[in-house]
This record gives sequence, structure tokens and C-alpha cells, in this order.
Amino acid sequence: MNKSADTFLLVAPGCPHCASVLQSLSQLVKKGDIGRLEVVNIAVHPEAAQEVGARSVPWMRIGAYELSGNYTPGELAEWARKAASGAASADYIREMLEQQELDKALHYIEKQPEALPQLLELMQDNEGSLSVKFGVGALFEELEGSELLRGLVPALGELTRSDKANIRGDAAHYLGLSHSEQARDWLLPLLEDPQQDVREIAAESLDMLDHPA
Repeated sequence: MNKSADTFLLVAPGCPHCASVLQSLSQLVKKGDIGRLEVVNIAVHPEAAQEVGARSVPWMRIGAYELSGNYTPGELAEWARKAASGAASADYIREMLEQQELDKALHYIEKQPEALPQLLELMQDNEGSLSVKFGVGALFEELEGSELLRGLVPALGELTRSDKANIRGDAAHYLGLSHSEQARDWLLPLLEDPQQDVREIAAESLDMLDHPA
């Protein structure tokens, strides 16, 4: 039997897109791409929106992915497929950052910590938008000093050897945010980096390790 993702949908009277999203999700249930669909009208049960922190409708949770707004049938089918696979998805984090939904992206990473390395993929994406680039930086700032970020030190350390100066600089900054002594061994060589910006960021990060906030 094929895996399928359960879905929870919030709708409201007068919502211009709720009906089409509901119809699309219902079709996915019929096809077996979604195993179960629970629909709540927040005009009758406003507490449902409060419990999940939904600020607008249609709002839906497809597996581990929380989405809001108008999605096409094809887009919903794709998210259902990704959710059913159970794999951490850089696509979801990218989607949230594109929509400037930083809280959703952070919530997802905290609930799905195996998704954290996806940030490294996004930070190296030269084709990524400024929203994603700034969003990745903001997520690392939110994770400052956390166990999650400390666990990422070895992978960030490897990026300090990148042939791209911007990647070395970003990695150096995020290593400082980790507050991990293990980061020091990766940062010290960057003090002799050929790029001045990278050297300065490495020095700032080492100072952050010496004088944590």
C-alpha cells in the first residue's frame, strides 16, 4: 500500500480560496494521495485556529508541512507526495522563507531536527532569492547557542574550506553563533584567509566564542 499523508484544513465563511483548496484536497483523498482529511470551520470553532497559530485561511497541515493560502491542485498533490515520503525537505523551508514565514520554518526545524542540514544546502544555492538568503541567516540567528546548531558545527566547518568567499564568510559567522569550542579549530585558519571580509568575520566569531553574550 502506498504511503499517504493525513491533512488538517481550516476554512471560514467568505474565504475566497477555501472552497477550491477543499475540493483539491478531497480529490487527493479519493485518489489515496491523502489518507484522511479533517476540516474545521473556524467561524464555529475559533479555538482551532488559535491552537495551531493560524492567522489566515485556508490553512492546512499536510503531514509535517504547514501551509496557508491558495495552492493549485498540482501544488497540493506535490506537497502531499513530499509529506508522505517522510523526508526532510529543503523545498518546504525555502517555501516558508520565500513567504517570509520565519516562525513556520523555525517551528518545522525544531520539530524535525533532521531537516537542519537543509539550511546548508540553501545557503549554498546561488540561484536562491534574497528572501531565502536573508531567511537562512535569520534562522541561524534564532538558533544561536542551541544544541541543534552546535550539532551542525562539523558540517559548517567543512564549508569554511569552500572555494567561494561568501560561503566561507557565512560559515564563519554561523560557527560563532554556535557558541561551541569545537568551532574554534575551524575559525583559526580563516584568520589567514585571502579575503579580508572572511578574516574579519572569523575574528568576530572567535571574539564571540571568547565573550559569549
